[in-house]
Amino acid sequence: METSAAGPEADYVNGPRPRGRRWNWVSGYLGSPEGFSLTRWLFLRGLGLVYLAAFLSLSTQITGLVGSRGLLPVRKFTSELTEQFGGHAFFRVPTLLWLNQGDGFLHLLCGAGAVLAVLVLLDFLTLPALAGMWALYLSLFYAGQDFLGFQWDLLLLETGFAAVLFAPLHLWPRRQTPVSLPVLWLLRLLLFRLMLGAGVVKLASGDPTWRDLTATTYHYQTQPLPSLLGWWMHHLPLGFHRVEVVFTFFAELIVPWLIFAPRVPRMVSGLMMIALQLLIILTGNYSFFNWLTILLCLTLFDDAFLRRLVPAGGRRRMVQSVQGDVSGPRRIVPGLIAAVLLALNGVQLSRQMLPGVAVPGPLLRLQEGLEPYFLVNTYGLFATMTTQRHEIVLEGSRDGTHWLSYEFRYKPGDPHRAPVWVAPHQPRLDWQMWFAALQGDPGQTPWMGPLALRLLQGEPEVLRLLGKNPFPAAPPRYVRAQLYGYVYTTPPERRATGDWWKRQLLGLYFLPVSLKDLNAAPATSPGGPPQGGTEVGPRAQAAE
Repeated sequence: METSAAGPEADYVNGPRPRGRRWNWVSGYLGSPEGFSLTRWLFLRGLGLVYLAAFLSLSTQITGLVGSRGLLPVRKFTSELTEQFGGHAFFRVPTLLWLNQGDGFLHLLCGAGAVLAVLVLLDFLTLPALAGMWALYLSLFYAGQDFLGFQWDLLLLETGFAAVLFAPLHLWPRRQTPVSLPVLWLLRLLLFRLMLGAGVVKLASGDPTWRDLTATTYHYQTQPLPSLLGWWMHHLPLGFHRVEVVFTFFAELIVPWLIFAPRVPRMVSGLMMIALQLLIILTGNYSFFNWLTILLCLTLFDDAFLRRLVPAGGRRRMVQSVQGDVSGPRRIVPGLIAAVLLALNGVQLSRQMLPGVAVPGPLLRLQEGLEPYFLVNTYGLFATMTTQRHEIVLEGSRDGTHWLSYEFRYKPGDPHRAPVWVAPHQPRLDWQMWFAALQGDPGQTPWMGPLALRLLQGEPEVLRLLGKNPFPAAPPRYVRAQLYGYVYTTPPERRATGDWWKRQLLGLYFLPVSLKDLNAAPATSPGGPPQGGTEVGPRAQAAE
């Protein structure tokens, strides 16, 4: 049995043991000195910060993305769902946007989520606030369509629901109920699936850059939103990059198994996984993903360890003594729900790691029934490494001859502009432009045609998603998109030119289009601008 240092401060983080037994396999509550009350307190406050960042980030761009004049209007989305599913649409897509699809309501959901996140930070009404944030983020997840389909969005939903079960059952600040061990293990198993999945997909993909340990010689240059430190890391020697890849494999394939080990190796595994996440934070821009992963790593540390990192006065303000055992349904229900989710975690692991293994029918049906709520998901980041960087540069023109570029705030554009740190904010359109460039076909990108249309209309909500509008007085007559190949400059090139990037024109991503072309787009293209474009320039103007 693990032990902890004795002292007066122990009463503020653990409290008395429940009488008669240490913990129950159904409720799983533990009130012993080696408990996790401080762990839970820090985890929930950190989750409040992640939620706050997520809601505030969305609030700055939600109407440009899915508002009434946005790229993928949510009103059109819900109408299509109603046509497809009829009265069952809500159960297929559970979102509060069924009540109202207006721009004001979208901002209301983001604002309400931010307010609830502040309540969690203040340790006030924590449990209902967590439940409310989960429902709000699920609603926005569906409303966001292509723009909220990232793995960290799923991770926040899964972690957020588990946090509802993990939260103290009292509503008031600093009144703690004992920690539920089944829920604690639910969070640990989520961390295990997340980390191991990231390692397994790298091996299973057969990607040669992971096999020959050269993946990070490309990664810093080709990741969706490079950071300033990533430029420097890219130029480090090959030997350093090989060590990086070996450490990544070790941290994702070996270290996660130590989650199930005794106390000391378990905490060592937590430190190693945190180190990997901090490296990614410093060298990339992956929204709140890495911070959320660090919070999951926090569940590997008990109060005895964390007490050494938190001043005694701070501990007293954070956590008062555990208020004894909890009786009745309030004790049993979270443990039972966690037990069901633990079983579904096992199903998910078996389906991902051992596809041929038969899954019991009842569990499979239960998992399928819960799929709309994203309570148990599959994760596997960076399965293959992108070795070339392509960027779409949007341009507008009034006469079809002279073209001016639209600049994004965060994705590479002007070669002279340095990469930036932006996480935990996620500029969702910047990210999707990276995927669109990889795909290469504007007709298969459902928001590309609407983006060109909104630029031609000079739509303010969409223009706010960009960094520089070269047509502030009136929108252009034509819009086109060029496809460039980008590579980092070398340090000598950087000193000589001041540029961070070199770029080479590869061709047109889509031909020049006008409002007339895009009004006909539904008949010619499912998503992007019509492939034929329009004739532009003096000859076209003379023919009018």
